[in-house]
This record gives sequence, C-alpha cells and structure tokens, in this order.
Amino acid sequence: MNPYAHDLDRNPANYAALTPISFIARTAQVWPQRLAVVHGARRYTWSETYARSRRLASALVGCGVGRGDTVAVMLANTPEMIEAHFGVPMTGAVLNTLNTRLDADALAFMLDHGEARVLITDTEYAPVIAAAVARAKRKPRVIDVADSEGPGGARLGEIDYEALLASGDPAFAWQPPADEWDAISLNYTSGTTGNPKGVVYHHRGAYLNALSNIVDWGMPRHAVYLWTLPLFHCNGWCFPWTMAANAGVNVCLRRVEAAAIFDLIRSHRVTHYCGAPIVHALLINAPEAMRRGIEHRVHALVAAAAPPAAVIEGMERMGFDITHVYGLTETYGPAAVCAKQAEWDALDIGARTERNGRQGVRYTAVEGMTVMDPQTMREVPTDGATMGEIMFRGNIVMKGYLKNPEASADAFAGGWFHSGDLAVRQADEYIKIKDRSKDVIISGGENISSLEVEEVLYRHPAIAVAAVVAQPDPKWGETPCAFVELRPDASATEAEIIAHCQGHLARFKVPKKVIFGEVPRTPTGKIQKFALREQAKSASAID
Repeated sequence: MNPYAHDLDRNPANYAALTPISFIARTAQVWPQRLAVVHGARRYTWSETYARSRRLASALVGCGVGRGDTVAVMLANTPEMIEAHFGVPMTGAVLNTLNTRLDADALAFMLDHGEARVLITDTEYAPVIAAAVARAKRKPRVIDVADSEGPGGARLGEIDYEALLASGDPAFAWQPPADEWDAISLNYTSGTTGNPKGVVYHHRGAYLNALSNIVDWGMPRHAVYLWTLPLFHCNGWCFPWTMAANAGVNVCLRRVEAAAIFDLIRSHRVTHYCGAPIVHALLINAPEAMRRGIEHRVHALVAAAAPPAAVIEGMERMGFDITHVYGLTETYGPAAVCAKQAEWDALDIGARTERNGRQGVRYTAVEGMTVMDPQTMREVPTDGATMGEIMFRGNIVMKGYLKNPEASADAFAGGWFHSGDLAVRQADEYIKIKDRSKDVIISGGENISSLEVEEVLYRHPAIAVAAVVAQPDPKWGETPCAFVELRPDASATEAEIIAHCQGHLARFKVPKKVIFGEVPRTPTGKIQKFALREQAKSASAID
C-alpha cells in the first residue's frame, strides 16, 4: 500500500489552479508604483494597470459576460490590449485577439465561429469591423477604443472603452478559474487555404509559458520590453503575462517602423523585444544615422522556421544580442530555444551564426520535443541527415481546435502534436528545421530543402527578402524557383543571382529561374508560398 496516497488530499491551503492573472495581482502588491505601461504621453503604474484591468472585468460582467463566453478584441499594441489579457479572463471568459490585418470575411467567420459576445475595437479599424459585423450572423456588443496615438475613425458602438471602465469596480473581486484547464484565449491560425482553425489555450499553459519566457531568455527583473511583436499573435507569445510576472515595463508601439523603434529604444532604454526575421531585417537595413546613440545592450528574440543566417549575423554586428526561438500558434508561441553554449563564443561569426540559427531544444515548460518519422512514430537518429517531423508534447500544447475534433485528432495522432515542420536531430541533440513538409522540392528524385536555398540567397548583398518554391519541369519533375525582393538602391540580375547560388550549392539545388518583385505575405507576415507556387507554375507554362 502506498502511504502517500491517503490523508494527503488537495485543499485550499496546498493547491490553487495556475493562472497568469495571479502575476499582475502580485506585482501590483509588491511593486505598485513601478512603471508598467508606456504609450505616447500615457503612463500607468502596475497598481493602475491592475485597477484598470479589474474595472474592465467588472464592466464586462455588467454586460453579461461570464465563464465560457468569448470577448473579441481588434486592437493595436496599446494599453487596452494589455489590460484585456487580464480583465477578460478575470471574468472567466475567453479572450479572442483578432488579427488587425485580416479582411472582413475572415473576421466575420471568426466572430461567428468563436461566438463573440463583446467586441472591443480600435476606431482605426472601423471600416473593416463595420463590414465584418454586418456579415456576421451573431452581432456582438461593440466597444470603441479611441487611441490618441492612432489615426482615429468612426465609432461603431454604444459606448467607448474609457466610459466602460468608468462603470467598473477597480476592486472587482475576481476569482481564479475553478479548473486551470479552463480556456483563457482563442487564437486563429493564419491558414492559407480554407477557414482558419481556432486554437484554444488554457490557464495552466499560459502561466507556464509566461514563466518559461523569463527562464529561457534569462530576463532580469524589471526588464523594459518593446512591443514590436503584434499582441494579437499567439497572445504576444504570452509576453503580456510574462511582463506582469517580471514586473517590467511594456513600451507600446502601434506600427513597426525603424525610426520609431530606435527612438523608443533610446528614450526608454528598452532592453528586450521580439519579432519575426522581417522586423530584424528592417533594423539591420536602416540608415546608420538612425541607429546612433544606443549604447546599452539590447536583447532580441527572433522566431521563424528558419531565420536567415544573414539576419542573425547582422543583428550581432549591430551589437544586439539575438536568441532564436521556435514554436507555433498551437504551442503558445515559442516552445523551443536555441540555448547558447559558452564554447560557441570562441567560434568565428559564421560558425556562431550557424549554431545560433538552429531551432534548438525544448523550452523549460515543454515536456517533450523531438523529431520523428510520422508514419512509424519512431525518433530519428542524431545524424544531422535523417529527416522527420518536429513533434511536441506537454503543458504548452493547445487544448485543441475549437469545434474541430477531426483536426484535433489529426494534430495529436500518436500522443504527440505534429508540427508539420521537417527537421533533423544533430549530434548535440539540437534540432534544425530543413523545411515545411509541403515545401520540399523533389527534383529528379532528389529532395531539395527550400530553406537551404533561401539561406544562400540571403547572403547575396542585394537581396532583402527571398523565397524558394518548386516549379514544374518537364525533365526533372520540379526545379527550384526563387522569388526575391532587392534592398533599396540595390540591383542584381537573374544571371548574377544564379551565379551566386552556384558558388554555394550543388548544381541540382541551384534555382533555374529568379523572379523579382514584392514577395506576398499572409496577414501575420509569413511568406505566402502557396501563391508563389501558382506564380511559378504560370511562369513555367509561359516558358
């Protein structure tokens, strides 16, 4: 008989459901007067931010919002968006952060699918929100946010945000969830075909990933964090909750512009920020004069299936300390980190960049991350060559897809979450992505990693953005086709770029065609390879 199985039960003294709302309550108690949020001329302490969040919760309850309801928000990176990450779950409701770059049809689908009861929206987005609400079958109550830092716009609701808060109680007695498995947020994937899937997070996962961000980035207490990352994207990778636990400063940013970013870094001594490779490339390519005057160390997270080595190297040359993380909407944002080893410091910048460009190892809060053959569900060897699919398991994997049990079952087949990313395990057990499963190019029976070709393209000094897809070929079946955006004031010919690739790649991997122009992206900034494949197919037919 197990003596530990008896008379040692859970009770209110020894057990509480994990929720990231607890972070703001503690910080407001311990550091009430420390600065929490900066936005233009607006300043809020942690005590004020906590009170505003409780006012929001109280007012939402007054609107009939309760456990299991959905509150949608269409907001820029503003204080209201940060407050929503606490005020909405304080009611027991689920926060649905809408992508501000989507069209009315997509937004109408999300409002209906998520059954939004209330919609809080910035007046900048009034035209698209008006159209979305008109098309939605369910009509949410609309609350307007008129941000003095924004461009303004029409008011669609009966009341604005500040008036709503005025009706709420700053001492609202919120309760933690009865079950930490309760949903805290709903995030829609940026699917390239069909309707997006609704990814559901729970309180436990949000709590754990918020803390893991601190541990795996080595964030010191009271960090100053710049919101270059959209807060609508995976709940800002859980950083609204991270910064509450950290008792740091949220520096808001409505638009990602190089001049504004450098100005805020200088004026507020920003220590940390996150972003996709395109954000870092924007800073690298900014005029030298714009970058002057930053004399303190700035730490950055970069995330993508494979951030170009040129981005990592460029940030290091600027003096910014960059760390590569990897994850998906389904894993609360970052779930892997390229954990740095001390011996890498002795390597030259090229070798160091190669080490730091890998997807790395599991986050502290992730129970399992590996590469498996998706058919046999066996782990691939650590030979750096055998490809398989990256898989995750643990507390920061989503609850599942809302109202889509078939998709959830497929995603969790075999007891692991299937990422769809193809990778290898290297000798030190760090993982390196080779491609998305649908993006591998098969030429004459040989598999070509589009990411490998893109890495080479990014090393050409004239190229700002590169993407490689398969182009139909009558002889080889498929050959690589490159799409490139050139840097401002730079020039290059197709022959020059092909010659550059020939110097770094096996002959069968070299693009047979180079197409110049703006590379299309999804509303979350990901390159639309499905659209490029159609262009490559059309170009092949013309040729």
